[in-house]
Amino acid sequence: VQLQASGGGLVQAGGSLRISCVASGRTFSRYVMGWFRQAPGKERELVAGITSTSSTNYADSVKSRFTISRDNAKNTVYLQMNNLKPEDTAVYRCATGSIFKYDFWGQGTQVTVSS
Repeated sequence: VQLQASGGGLVQAGGSLRISCVASGRTFSRYVMGWFRQAPGKERELVAGITSTSSTNYADSVKSRFTISRDNAKNTVYLQMNNLKPEDTAVYRCATGSIFKYDFWGQGTQVTVSS
């Protein structure tokens, strides 16, 4: 299984960014997809997840600002990030698995929010 993330970059506070992750190697639609992030000196945290039936969950810190979605025809999961804050700065990684455990991880994409 391979996961390829893209779309990170530098944005000003209050701005928006959409990151994407393309998966290959197994039937994408059957699995949970998630976005994690890790900032320097901080633990990795789950930002958002989406199940095979498109149920979603979010970290409290991003609720109402971030939206996770998936396009099964394109084997792609997206994270739309609005009203970005400097504290959102981190390396964002996508992952895939079941509701019990994520078992494959992609490389990260850097998101930097300037104040």
